[in-house]
Amino acid sequence: MILKYLSAMCMAIAPALGNHLWQSTLFAITVGLLTLILRKNQARARYWLWLAASVKFLIPFSVLVGMGSHLPWSYGSARAQAGVYAAIDEVSRPFTQPTISVIARVTPSTASPNLIRVLPALLAATWLGGFLVVLLVWYVRWRQISAAVRQALPLREGREVVALRRLERVGEMPKRIEVRLSRAALEPGIFGIIRPVLLWPEGISGRLEDAHLEAILAHELWHVRRRDNLAAAVHMVVEAIFWFHPLVWWMGARLLEERERACDEEVLEMGSERQVYAESILKTCEFCVEAPLACVSGVTGADLKRRIVRIMSERVAERLGFGKRLLLLTICSTAVAVPVVLGLANSPPRLLAQLQEADGPAVQPFEVATIKPSRPGDNMVQLFMSPGKFTTKGETLKGIIKFAYDIKSDNQLSGGPSWINSEKYDIEAKEEASVAAKLQKLPFEEQARQVRLMVQALLADRFNLKVSHQTKDLPVYALVVAKSGPKLIQTEVPQPASDGASAPKKGFRGIRMMGPGQLSATNINIDLLADLLSGQPELGRLVIDQTGLKGNYDWTLKWTPDQTAQMSKGADDAHATADAPPLDSSGPSIFTALEEQLGLKLEAKKGPVETLVIESIEKASEN
Repeated sequence: MILKYLSAMCMAIAPALGNHLWQSTLFAITVGLLTLILRKNQARARYWLWLAASVKFLIPFSVLVGMGSHLPWSYGSARAQAGVYAAIDEVSRPFTQPTISVIARVTPSTASPNLIRVLPALLAATWLGGFLVVLLVWYVRWRQISAAVRQALPLREGREVVALRRLERVGEMPKRIEVRLSRAALEPGIFGIIRPVLLWPEGISGRLEDAHLEAILAHELWHVRRRDNLAAAVHMVVEAIFWFHPLVWWMGARLLEERERACDEEVLEMGSERQVYAESILKTCEFCVEAPLACVSGVTGADLKRRIVRIMSERVAERLGFGKRLLLLTICSTAVAVPVVLGLANSPPRLLAQLQEADGPAVQPFEVATIKPSRPGDNMVQLFMSPGKFTTKGETLKGIIKFAYDIKSDNQLSGGPSWINSEKYDIEAKEEASVAAKLQKLPFEEQARQVRLMVQALLADRFNLKVSHQTKDLPVYALVVAKSGPKLIQTEVPQPASDGASAPKKGFRGIRMMGPGQLSATNINIDLLADLLSGQPELGRLVIDQTGLKGNYDWTLKWTPDQTAQMSKGADDAHATADAPPLDSSGPSIFTALEEQLGLKLEAKKGPVETLVIESIEKASEN
């Protein structure tokens, strides 16, 4: 049971996680190239670049994408740049297919289907194991350092304290740093983030001259001023979460190297002699050992040989010139602008949504729309939509209104004359080709929303429909996972034929009603399943998805419809039912079928429901 839930969760988040890792890796590689360009400049610039790359692993670009989707939209300019947006989206988000299909492609055909299903859970368990091991190692090391700090004695006087207080005044430190004398063989280092403590090894002062002592203390003060312990702790979180990514550990080494080099440069700029400073580091190394955690900033960290060579060299690190500052500003702006642009590209391409916020859309969005009463005796019912197109055949006006306003259940719609239940219409509405092409680039859910808004405008224009919205406390059903666990099949994207023939359309979706009590779906999410169930007459109430299942699925559901509920749909539907094959009265109810065939169940509840009230409506005007 737990493995099934874990597998479903992993398959749902895998595409987003893959995109995030891809984006963060590209960002880190870009930072690496920048540091090569800045290799002759001051270390603090490279340090902040590596820290930005580290923080990027904790902040998905989707946050900025979401911000961009709420910015004002210019349809004309967006249409002109549609190709650019599509290219950016394709590069930045390569992992969009259902996870299970990817697993199926990389797994040998002889592998057990059960193994393929359980593989995501095994990967998740492996990640969790690595995460806990990293935390455990760091916890043990932290306990060792914490014990040394607790056992250390406060030092309030002596050469060390006098030198430290003088350097604090020179550096205009806002708070004094507490000094503790430790018997442990740890190097001098800053412990803590909020209230930093300088851990000073007992006996080292006697081995250092005053100049050496001040150089080491100046180094530690710069760690405090730069808040290096906080930055190191942030990267430790990144290493724990993304322990499997080798680039993360390599970045940690670069952060440590540039951190120590930046402090070395600051100490030398304060006036310390190069030879004295190098000697102070070497003498400390003779007496002490390096701190075992990166979030405890000491003086002996990073590659000691390379540090001494840089310290002793006469070359002074260059400050950033105007050209390199401009380069950094451009790249940083691009890193922020790209996801915002993607958010703009995925936002609604028209201001039609704003029209819907009023009593109803004020303009007709379709370029061409024909409305005709359905032929009497034609029991076939069809409702079809595609980007920029809407078609119905034999659909009642009530059914069209429910589609336009995304009404899931009959009890969500009230008001209006009785003829809306019996008057049927054939509608064919089309938008201009350029708008349809733009809608085609949107996600499926956004396509459906835009078409619904267009149909709302059509109803307001041709039927003079006026509606209002109310919230009522109504009975509902909660769709949850049954105790036996979900039995849904994750959608697999078809592959191209080996002979080079074109593959079936990627991401095809479809719902088929094969007769009363028979539904078949391909590439459909659970939200749409809940919508379909809401429209079943034997339920008669809204169904809310509370399964927590993500992704798209293929499924078939067969049950015996409630004859009483079927008759309540009207005489025309009764004739249609009579023409259909006889129902199997021994079959399961919709409640039993859901649990046995899909591993889901319905729980009766009561809650606030958004409803639509028809204030006024007229029969369709002439074409």
